[in-house]
Amino acid sequence: MRSKAGFTLIELVVTLSVIAILAALALPRYIALQTQARAAKTQAIFGGIRSAAALAHAQVLATNTVTNGATVISMEGQNVTIINGYPTADLAGIITATQMNTTADQITLTGGGSSAGDLLTINTVGGTAGTCTVTYQAPAAANTSPGVGVNTVGC
Repeated sequence: MRSKAGFTLIELVVTLSVIAILAALALPRYIALQTQARAAKTQAIFGGIRSAAALAHAQVLATNTVTNGATVISMEGQNVTIINGYPTADLAGIITATQMNTTADQITLTGGGSSAGDLLTINTVGGTAGTCTVTYQAPAAANTSPGVGVNTVGC
């Protein structure tokens, strides 16, 4: 008698069916995991923005460079533009203070500027624009704090 070699068609179909069922169960969990990761990343950016703004303001106070207008301070060898004692809402201000990189950190920036009261929106790539964001608004006047907000609904 010869021994059989290989698999029957039924064995292959059953194996593929089991693999397909396992994949169908894992896919929703994977998608939910991506959503949670984007929300966590957005929350981390929010915390980084708040911390960088506080550190920049502390340095402004410590070096006695408080002005009602614009000035520049050095944070870790990088020049950071300051308006009303806090970083401006642009690349030269809060983005430099947090050491973020739009490409490496997978974020996009909208709005912003170097004037008092300007609003910068930081969108997390992969989330719904406008609903997976951090906002930073430079202080509108002296002796006021910047506005920092987070929205993770659409992550």
